[in-house]
Amino acid sequence: MSTVTTQLPTDIWVAATWEEFIAMADDPAYSQAKCYYRNGQMRIETMSVGPDHARDNGSIFLGVSLFCIAKAIPLNSLDNCSYRKTGVREFQPDVSYYIGNRAKLAPQGTSIASLDVTPPPDLVIEVADSTLADDIGEKRLLYEELKVAEYWVIDVKKIEILAFAIIADNGSRRLVQSEVLPGLTIALLEEALRRSRTQDQAQVGNWLLTQFQQP
Repeated sequence: MSTVTTQLPTDIWVAATWEEFIAMADDPAYSQAKCYYRNGQMRIETMSVGPDHARDNGSIFLGVSLFCIAKAIPLNSLDNCSYRKTGVREFQPDVSYYIGNRAKLAPQGTSIASLDVTPPPDLVIEVADSTLADDIGEKRLLYEELKVAEYWVIDVKKIEILAFAIIADNGSRRLVQSEVLPGLTIALLEEALRRSRTQDQAQVGNWLLTQFQQP
């Protein structure tokens, strides 16, 4: 197996061939990093270990899951799943979802999900502590090209969700309500994130269920 003998800079995009990227992604030195590839560039992203990042990741996972349970919407969610289109791109969002009649299309197995055989997810979420500029910049372009239906960025510091609908011509527009999860408002999820700073997840989950069960 090829290994990277020189440590590469992290948390920035650097020019690389696909073969150089694969050698890096497979190197044990980067086993705890998130790996991205787009347009002849790769990014090795160190994974945040801060409690607010971890809490927001868990809270958004909880919120979307409870909404789908309450509304009987089929859902398959994947945490930190890597997706690869051979020779073209790779990405590893914090959370990704296959929703509704596409829930059954979620990848299975123990290796990286291949976009050569599996369609992209409906909703991709990145939780941004120190990576906000990249998440709303280069990564947003990546997800626009991929044509996921929606892309959300959670700004951990501001406790804000920047939600985007991906449109047909590789652009995106801001959302105040999800379109892949009709009836789910972004403001409600932001309130859940704020509550999670002072309440435990069971309390936040109970509050969310009460909101979701209202007619």
